[in-house]
Amino acid sequence: MNSQISTPLPAPTDELTQRLSCTPRGARLARRLAAQQLAEWGYPHDSDANDTAQHVVAELAANAVTHGRVPGRDFELRLLLLPEDTLRIEVSDTRGDRRLRMVPRWEIDETGRGLIIVSVLARTWGVSEREVGKTVWAELPLKEG
Repeated sequence: MNSQISTPLPAPTDELTQRLSCTPRGARLARRLAAQQLAEWGYPHDSDANDTAQHVVAELAANAVTHGRVPGRDFELRLLLLPEDTLRIEVSDTRGDRRLRMVPRWEIDETGRGLIIVSVLARTWGVSEREVGKTVWAELPLKEG
C-alpha cells in the first residue's frame, strides 16, 4: 500500500462518477455500476478484469457503508480508465475520523477481510484525505501480462 506519496494521475481516457446511498443497497449498486461500465469500456461481464474490478468495488463500497457512514450522507464511486490499461477505483465517504487499519491475521473472523482482498487484487492502493472524509483507491491492471 502506498498512501503517503501523492503522485499526479495521468489524464483518464474515460470516467464514471456516481453518488450512492450509504446503505447495503448502495454498495450492491456500486458493484453493478462498475460491472456495467467496464462492459461498456470493452471488458465484458465474464472477463477477469471485470470480475476483479467488481470484487474491489464491492469491498471498498462495503467498507464505506459499514465504517464510513455518516447519517444522511452518501458515498461516491469514481472509476477512471487510465492509459496503459489501468483502472483506478475510488470510493469516498464523509467520515474522516476513522482511519483504515489492517487487521492482524489472528483477529480476522467473518468480517475484516476486505482490505486484504483489495491488497491481493490491486496493483497498488491507498487512502487520500479529503476536505470532508477520505477516499480509498485501488489501481488494477485491465490486461494480463
